[in-house]
Amino acid sequence: MTRDLSDSHASLQPNDQWSVKQHIGHLTDLELLHTGRVSDFIFREPILRAADMSNAKTNQAGHNNKSLSVLINEFEHDRNNFIWHLKKLDEDTQQFASLHPRLKTYMRPVDMAYFTAEHDDHHLASMRMIIAGIL
Repeated sequence: MTRDLSDSHASLQPNDQWSVKQHIGHLTDLELLHTGRVSDFIFREPILRAADMSNAKTNQAGHNNKSLSVLINEFEHDRNNFIWHLKKLDEDTQQFASLHPRLKTYMRPVDMAYFTAEHDDHHLASMRMIIAGIL
């Protein structure tokens, strides 16, 4: 998606919204939450840990100061770690459900992974719209 995008264009913030770099950085910022939620399932926590809905980590991270390649590599590394942890879950843990604190619905690890993918898709769509306006 970013192959033809320069680092400077990837830093543009149309309408003072997040840039492509900030969207990628945000996805990486959340990997610790996702992996932490895997731990919540393992330890049979009744409620999954909550996300910071203010996105303070992303807003303060300075993602626009990093190169696209660094941001993408960081995301790939952290996402692979999340997937590795998911793959290691035993059958009992895969069937355990915890309450999602914001959605107020019970989720198994597969449901949480699906929710994560849907969140990713939202940001990928936003990046596509930004790139379409730039290129």
